[in-house]
Amino acid sequence: MRQITNTILMIHPVAFRYNEQTAVNNYYQQVLDGLSSDQTQKNALLEFNNFVGKLRNKGIDVIIVEDTKTPDTPDSIFPNNWVSFHESGNVAIYPMCAENRRDERREDIFDILSDNYNFEINYIKDFTEFEDHDKYLEGTGSMVLDRENKM
Repeated sequence: MRQITNTILMIHPVAFRYNEQTAVNNYYQQVLDGLSSDQTQKNALLEFNNFVGKLRNKGIDVIIVEDTKTPDTPDSIFPNNWVSFHESGNVAIYPMCAENRRDERREDIFDILSDNYNFEINYIKDFTEFEDHDKYLEGTGSMVLDRENKM
């Protein structure tokens, strides 16, 4: 068993921009004066494509799913915050703090992965009920998976 993943899911940006809802507690996000939303999207697309190329050059499979313009999900490039996929065929869906990040959760992605990439999805564990109690765990952005020990 490999400890690192060999496949990554990325969402192709269509309207990437500063997310006011997540900036409240994500101090890496900053407003860049003089940078328009259009320029931010162009920069994100360039960085996205470069990153995909670097990952593929290292032998990592990158599955790209096109984002949608609606609903408004300004930083949906990072699906690891709302979902994780496990070798057993289990899927976990995580509670998100920012309401507009919750809109990133798309069931059609499971169909895309099953139909086009032979992903086996046996069971989906949905933890989103914790949002009603103001409890959040933004997926693998908040944790490290130990694949060898299945933890």
